[in-house]
Amino acid sequence: MRVGLFVTCVNDAVLPETGKATVRLLERLGCDVDFPMAQTCCGQMHFNSGYRRECVPIVRGFVDAFRGYDAIVVPSGSCAGMAKHYHETVAAEAGDERLRADVAAAAPRVHELSEFLVDVLGVVDVGAKFPHRVTYHPTCHSLRLLGVGDRPLRLLRAVDGLDLVELPAANECCGFGGTFALKNPDVSTAMGADKVAHVLETEAEIVVAGDNSCLTHIGGLLGRLRTGVRAMHLAEVLASTGAGA
Repeated sequence: MRVGLFVTCVNDAVLPETGKATVRLLERLGCDVDFPMAQTCCGQMHFNSGYRRECVPIVRGFVDAFRGYDAIVVPSGSCAGMAKHYHETVAAEAGDERLRADVAAAAPRVHELSEFLVDVLGVVDVGAKFPHRVTYHPTCHSLRLLGVGDRPLRLLRAVDGLDLVELPAANECCGFGGTFALKNPDVSTAMGADKVAHVLETEAEIVVAGDNSCLTHIGGLLGRLRTGVRAMHLAEVLASTGAGA
């Protein structure tokens, strides 16, 4: 299967190890993974902030960059949700019928990572080894917009040596919310503090999620409190073979 990796802005600019882990994981499972150099942003920040016309060239760039791939894999629920559900809105509001057709062809091929592994490849045990106590935070877009459900948990439960501990109030938002954290910093920090308190209740070594934006927020708070708890992307756990984890 020919897979196009949409690595996302956060991973490309700040946390590239997640993209590398995604490639290692997918190649281990027999996928032919490509990284189209023409890719840029999904347009989510512009869309959420009301700059919808400015999204049009971004959406056009996305469909052009990923034309011809069997699947478009995204290690981010929020960016996958944008491409899968809101690119059509951008194209429709622009009145661009050709773009609407291109988006309609691309959207069904867009898959959040856990969704791709479980639903498309039909794999739960990916051959990972990760001997650590872990708790999982389901991010808002993956949970509510994409409906990934228990797919990430099924993948984590199949990891050799991993001790998965349930996160209290797991379905509550961490408080990041993209530009929400910038516009409402006090509320965002308070929500993050609640999430961190629940993470600490689990006595986990590592909190895992499928979106590095949320993990940056949670991990930043954990780091400032010097808790010793690490934040890790799901892809990095699933790509691990136990050595140096």
